[in-house]
Amino acid sequence: MYIHWSVYMQLMASPAPSTRDRIVAAANKLFYAEGIRGVSVDAVADKAGVTKRTLYYHFQSKDDLIAAYLAGRDQPNLELFKRWFDEARGGLAAKVQAIFDNLATSARHPKWKGCGFLRTSAELANMPGHPAIKIGAAHKKKFEAWMAAEFAAAKLSDAVLLARQVTLLLDGSFATVLLHRDPAYMEAAGQAAHALIANARRKR
Repeated sequence: MYIHWSVYMQLMASPAPSTRDRIVAAANKLFYAEGIRGVSVDAVADKAGVTKRTLYYHFQSKDDLIAAYLAGRDQPNLELFKRWFDEARGGLAAKVQAIFDNLATSARHPKWKGCGFLRTSAELANMPGHPAIKIGAAHKKKFEAWMAAEFAAAKLSDAVLLARQVTLLLDGSFATVLLHRDPAYMEAAGQAAHALIANARRKR
């Protein structure tokens, strides 16, 4: 999803970014906007205002920088999802749907380029052992585990399966919206998630 880097910096509560943080911030902007293969190490160094030698002092390779880019998106994304969930009015189904609705709003931003984790995994599809793939997979599992915990707390049956279904709706909508450039697909996925959860509550 597109979230301005300033939001990340606020969530990370970093009053004075270190050189490493500046490099990761530059990588975040460039990798998200142009893809990891379309951006050189030189371009990241230039964006960060450091020399290439300085960049390699902090990161041994471009692969390490890619991994740091995704690691830097992990907690801010999850915290944003939880904030949308907590601030939404209504019951559990409405709160989950709010995540989709807020993502649809983000998708209407002209700089929105989809899910950075999914896009990176697609670019590295022939490198399943890449550190960035593992970070992306772990991020998705954290979201799924959080959903499962919320469903279990609400005493819904098959909480784990329901969380997996919601995750599939979320990631499927990321891909479809990126393809069609129509955030209404994200909203439709949210409505489907709402229906799944409401049905599970009726069966409780």
